[in-house]
Amino acid sequence: MYRAEYSVAMRLLDRYLFRELLAPLAYCLGGFLIFWISFSLFNDLDKLQTAKLHLLDVLEYSIAMTPEFLVTALPVALLLALLYTLTHHARHNEITAMRAAGVSLWRICAPYFVVGFFASMVLFALNEFCVPRSADWADKILNRYLPKAEMASAQKKMAFQNDRAHRTWFFSKFNFNAAQLDDVQVNWSLPDGSSRQLNAEHAVHTNRIWTFFNVAEYVQARPSEPFVPSLQTNVLATPEFAETPREMKIELKINDSEQFGHKNILSLANLLEYLWLRPGVQSGWVQTQLHQHFAEPLTCLIVVLIAIPFGAVSGRRNLFFGVAGSIFICFTFFVIQKISFALGTGGHLPGWLAAWLPNFIFGAAGIFLTARVR
Repeated sequence: MYRAEYSVAMRLLDRYLFRELLAPLAYCLGGFLIFWISFSLFNDLDKLQTAKLHLLDVLEYSIAMTPEFLVTALPVALLLALLYTLTHHARHNEITAMRAAGVSLWRICAPYFVVGFFASMVLFALNEFCVPRSADWADKILNRYLPKAEMASAQKKMAFQNDRAHRTWFFSKFNFNAAQLDDVQVNWSLPDGSSRQLNAEHAVHTNRIWTFFNVAEYVQARPSEPFVPSLQTNVLATPEFAETPREMKIELKINDSEQFGHKNILSLANLLEYLWLRPGVQSGWVQTQLHQHFAEPLTCLIVVLIAIPFGAVSGRRNLFFGVAGSIFICFTFFVIQKISFALGTGGHLPGWLAAWLPNFIFGAAGIFLTARVR
């Protein structure tokens, strides 16, 4: 009987704590989104004017960028909402009363950890499915009214390397939508030590087969010997070339991201596919990105661990210093997270260490401080 009553009481307590957190979280998240969207539009004003976007286009652009803003705003909004909720309960001695009734602080905060867990899953889903697509969507909006918009997806002076097949592709233009390459050169080596070079005016990928047009093929018997013409034809189908336009687009996107420092435009599936194509790659940027896809969503749980020991203290003076201390520590956590990521992508730290070190340090600190709350 006692267990049943205790279970009912805990469910009521969880609902109460959960309900008290939801409203501040919604207000904080909405406020931060409005701030970031407004700041981004003001910052990109020149870009939007150059693109000659109309009012509805600007609205669509804002919607397209919302997933990226959510990734930044959600942990900060969760921190402030938790601090507000915990300090509200502490100021009215509700947490003291719960603990006096025999409920531990960890059990009291169970709903907050559930919210942190679901927020982490939302962050993972945003980074994996929404942010990469929203970046492409935003680029299409910006290119909507530019001259020769049909060539906006074309990229120049590109290279694609397939280490598994020992083939390297060079092309001056790549139109992903049409699955077409222009000014193509493919180099590959054979087990007997000879090399091949295929030059073509353009190539099209249809029915999983690359077809080259206006082709000239050259053979090199040994590395020290020159290339000798072996074939010249108008059309050449190459079913043995298994590379796809999607794989090329992924590598080009990774190269652009690594060059310009973009962080969230790649999905985990893109990175794993890239590593499958390049099994020996040791790029610190790629390895850090890979581990960051798993480590970054846990930011929401780390925020919960940091907020609890500072927001749950009793006394007005303690509350003030607790909230200020929690905000300062979370700010430090975000700064160290960025620094660690930069060190990892720059090759100064192993990728796994750069991605997980801030979570480990501040997560352990949060657990230690929560255990010491009296």
